[in-house]
Amino acid sequence: MSRIAYLTTPLYYVNGQPHMGHAYTTVVADVLARYHRLDGDDTYLLTGTDEHGEKIFTAAAAVGLEPQAYADGIAATFVEAWKELRISNDDFLRTTEARHISVVTSVLQQVYDQGDIYFDEYEGLYCVGCERFLTDREIVNGKCPDHGTVPEKRKEGNYFFRMDKHRQWLAEHIRTTPGFIRPARYANEVLSILSESIGDLSMSRPRSRVPWGIGLPWDDDHVTYVWFDALINYVSALGYPDGELFGRYWTQARHFIGKDILKTHAIFWPTMLRAMGAPLYAGLNVGGFLMGSDGQKMSKSLGNVVNPFELSKRYSADAVRYYLAKDVPYGQDSAVSEKALVERYNADLANDLGNLASRARALLLRHLDGRLPEPVQTDADQAVIATGIGLAAHVREQVGALRLSAALEEVMQFVRQLNRYFNDEQPWVLAKNEASKPRLGTVLYNCVEGLRITSILLEPALPDKAVQLRDSLGLKGGDLASTETWGLAPAGTVIPAEAALLFPRAELEETQAGSQPAAQPVAKTEKKREKTEKSGPAAGDGQISIDDFNRVELRVAQVVACEAVPRTDKLLKLTLSLGDLGERTVVSGIAGSYAPQDLPGRRVVLVANLQPAKLRGIVSQGMILAAEDDDGNLALVHPDKELAPGARVR
Repeated sequence: MSRIAYLTTPLYYVNGQPHMGHAYTTVVADVLARYHRLDGDDTYLLTGTDEHGEKIFTAAAAVGLEPQAYADGIAATFVEAWKELRISNDDFLRTTEARHISVVTSVLQQVYDQGDIYFDEYEGLYCVGCERFLTDREIVNGKCPDHGTVPEKRKEGNYFFRMDKHRQWLAEHIRTTPGFIRPARYANEVLSILSESIGDLSMSRPRSRVPWGIGLPWDDDHVTYVWFDALINYVSALGYPDGELFGRYWTQARHFIGKDILKTHAIFWPTMLRAMGAPLYAGLNVGGFLMGSDGQKMSKSLGNVVNPFELSKRYSADAVRYYLAKDVPYGQDSAVSEKALVERYNADLANDLGNLASRARALLLRHLDGRLPEPVQTDADQAVIATGIGLAAHVREQVGALRLSAALEEVMQFVRQLNRYFNDEQPWVLAKNEASKPRLGTVLYNCVEGLRITSILLEPALPDKAVQLRDSLGLKGGDLASTETWGLAPAGTVIPAEAALLFPRAELEETQAGSQPAAQPVAKTEKKREKTEKSGPAAGDGQISIDDFNRVELRVAQVVACEAVPRTDKLLKLTLSLGDLGERTVVSGIAGSYAPQDLPGRRVVLVANLQPAKLRGIVSQGMILAAEDDDGNLALVHPDKELAPGARVR
């Protein structure tokens, strides 16, 4: 990665409240900015709001406000939204700020004076949503494809920017600059547009029709077309043309946008920069559309909108950030839902990461006086150590290629390896023998050191929880380079006796309306959870009647066959015999404690009337019972006499 990084989101239009699309692009840019900083890069992250134009004037009038007052209110919601999602922007620019207006005015005058702007009358089809005239090629079935509306036929005198003369130069630059537009299919889309005349850009609007905008310095009866205003933010924020920040960052600028504004950023903006005599940005990164669970683009009218800020309050900002970075590959159209967020959160964060940290802490506090011991490494530890110190290189590669999902998966694979190491070494067994205490200490040290590395590599996506994880283990942070050395967790470190439960499992329940899922209450600290488990529920709290219990059909079952579920670390597929009641297939998450070859012939207890569920494409017809202690150790429940398969458990 470059040692200088300038990352930008679009300036979000203030004709509506922040939504999931805004959140996704901003989270992606922020996670990347944090990775750059972690790797020692001089990094600058810009976001902000676009506040001029016809739609803003109309929206303000509809609620009885002056445009500036309306823009002030919406801009404030974006500021708060990015605080909610822990966005680490270095600047937040509003196009109504004097610093921006002065640069726009100066650029307009320069381009006009050199003859690149002229006046003409134009008649064509105008999309109010796009705030521009559309070409015949852009119209699909008589409508604007982005807004689904029929464009208006308009005729008016406007100023035009000589854009078409830059067409061949821009096409050549895109063809000869790999990675200038990513993913590559969007570069091909732009080249297709540039393969024929693109015409000149109508870059002004009559003030009589659109009074809310930056006036042209040579003709105050016209205001600047909103995109000719907004795009300049990327340089006005840096003090163009002579600002120290501009000289420092601009040539390394990488823009992050949604594909709906591809043409403005890939064609309008480069040709404007060419006319200004300014260098081009380094790269344009194009995200896909976010879809609802119904497979259609998110829309209030369709009722498939997911509110990221409500989810943040419900599950934490880190849960939303991790889900968006992990489950929404950049550049692809992807469905998002609360259900998918909860599944990802539980699988990766609660089950894999949080559970390992909790188990390691518990054993350190119980058996080693809460102190991190001096390790004595053996050959059995080398695989974990090698993976840990090589992880940063893989993460750098994936991040550099804009594959955030793959980068996070590299880290989570290491977490799963640590869990397997923990289960294979069985530290709870080592703790029972005084002679095994040194080995116990080494195993726990390696788990904690692995978690130190993990916490640093996950911090760009989990800025709060990564710090909490280290705090729970008495550790300090570090940069990316510090993850390439094993053993930086100091021996003798005291583990805090109490720590907040990092990732309480999240559950969905249907509300009375039956549509919007809500989170179940969660425990606040490990100590509180332990106390509840030992003392049992308070009177009247969580108790069931004998009738409730009798609804659960428990049967003795015998394992006939067992195999690992492909591409999973925890799941086993068991074939169970219930005697005269036939056979059942059950998928169970016990692979960390039982090998497939050890289970055939064993008797287990099955919840036989559980509603079937599909797991990794396998229909699971019930659930086998297992006990779990505070350290996460599993033991299957089984009868102590050889009862026939199918026997009822009461």
